Amino acid sequence: MALTRQTLIETALRLLDDVGLDGLTVRRLAGELGVQSPALYWHIRTKQELLDGMADAIVLAGGMGPPRDGEGWREWLGRRARGYRGALLAHRDGARVITMAASLGPGTIRQFDEELTALVGCGFTPVLALRTLASCTSYVNGFVLREQAERGAVTSVAEIAGLLEGGMESTLLRAIREGGGTMGEEAFEHGLRLLIDGTAVALG
Repeated sequence: MALTRQTLIETALRLLDDVGLDGLTVRRLAGELGVQSPALYWHIRTKQELLDGMADAIVLAGGMGPPRDGEGWREWLGRRARGYRGALLAHRDGARVITMAASLGPGTIRQFDEELTALVGCGFTPVLALRTLASCTSYVNGFVLREQAERGAVTSVAEIAGLLEGGMESTLLRAIREGGGTMGEEAFEHGLRLLIDGTAVALG
């Protein structure tokens, strides 16, 4: 296997799925590739640069780019958010890798600019376009961080009931019993719908 920057990033992503972000070290990556650590520095100088490359690959896997022909901005924003969430969930600690990234590649930045330009073509101002995509990205990052956390949020009726003194009825318990969990597909879609509807209001 030729030792290239792309090889390092792809191998690091596979290793991430096995050992998680805390277990991913330059030494372990070198061992996985059958080389000594100094050999990696010809291609990636620091662990931060490796994380940046991994984050870039994850972002691109989410399916960036402007709306398809005939696709409205609402449908596009929903599709983009779901694709991005899927890309984060495809790797163990994927959301942590993204939030620790310091920069993305020039190709990714160009695609992001194309998305902003497309939104401007839909009637957005440049500022509203930027803030909309930034808000969408932050929402997905935060949601997936919770999904991938080792200790998930309390969601079961039994756990909630155990926390309530004397088994008292509460609005929280009623909400959980009626399917109002804060994680999962329905919860994600609810938050995404609020974000898109709020953007429509801002757009006027």
